[in-house]
Amino acid sequence: MGRLTLRAAGRARPETVWRRYACVDRWASWSPQIRAVHTPERRLAAGMRGTVESVVGLRVAFLVESVDQDHRTWTWRVRLGPTRLRLRHDVRGQGHGSMTSLTMHGRWPVLLAYAPFARAALRRLVRP
Repeated sequence: MGRLTLRAAGRARPETVWRRYACVDRWASWSPQIRAVHTPERRLAAGMRGTVESVVGLRVAFLVESVDQDHRTWTWRVRLGPTRLRLRHDVRGQGHGSMTSLTMHGRWPVLLAYAPFARAALRRLVRP
């Protein structure tokens, strides 16, 4: 098992970036690999379950493990068949914008294959 951390900085305010995470209906607007999120809840919350539908039609099951609104962090697990990842997101203020990071835990081939997509999403997430 491996661990990989990605970071992106941008001019979007930390509050804006956090709102983009917190409203699951907006995930597809900044994450180019996501077509839709299927869950009864509209706001990010611990215990939330659902699936993320990719632009190629794959549906990945997820469970949100924790959400800390005050510190702007959240952790979730995703699963597609035998493939599992644990992802931790956080948002911080930096200069006149924000910094977001994603720490992923899983098998190295999966982490390395997903990293370019995740990096692109993080860059879009912190744009104003």
